[in-house]
Amino acid sequence: MGTTSTDPSGLPANRVEALCDGVFAIAMTVLVLNIQVPEGGDELGTRLIMIWPKLASYATSFVMLAVLWIGHHFQFNYIRRADRPLLWINILFLLAITFLPFTTAVLANYYKQRLSVFLYGSNLLFSGFCLLGHWVYATANHRLVPRELDDSVITSIRTRITIGLGVYGLAIALGFLDTRASLGVFVAMPLMYLIPSRVDRHVAGKD
Repeated sequence: MGTTSTDPSGLPANRVEALCDGVFAIAMTVLVLNIQVPEGGDELGTRLIMIWPKLASYATSFVMLAVLWIGHHFQFNYIRRADRPLLWINILFLLAITFLPFTTAVLANYYKQRLSVFLYGSNLLFSGFCLLGHWVYATANHRLVPRELDDSVITSIRTRITIGLGVYGLAIALGFLDTRASLGVFVAMPLMYLIPSRVDRHVAGKD
């Protein structure tokens, strides 16, 4: 496993995972801080309905972060060591992750405006590109993964990330036509990753 393996030709991979886990935990927690408890003399139900954009944005972004964390976690099931370029790719990835609470807050307050949808989608798109670059770099000529790792597994992970990038791009494009359609894509997008892949079967030892 990537969490315990070390290699004399590289750096331990577990430090990278530890940092990423901590950053994801903080980002997921900070998301909820954008939601303020409704105040006023109106009926509570009415007040809660008034903040539904913030609740919806929170739930969507929390799941989006979960998707990105799972993708990163799956990669480190195979990555045996790290090197300086991989560390910097991870830093860029975490930069995008820590920025997501801000773009989520912008989306929650201005969900009808194209710019907010573009900003949010671009944040996710950049995160996805970092995750893809991370995997492409680590697997090029089996640089940081085992030599015996099946090429089909490498391709499967790369393909799933690429599809996600396409969906993010579609959502951004739709935002210029109708922000509601764009938001619908963002909400539905994580459902795609609930479908088991070749990687899931490989990890389970069934492939």
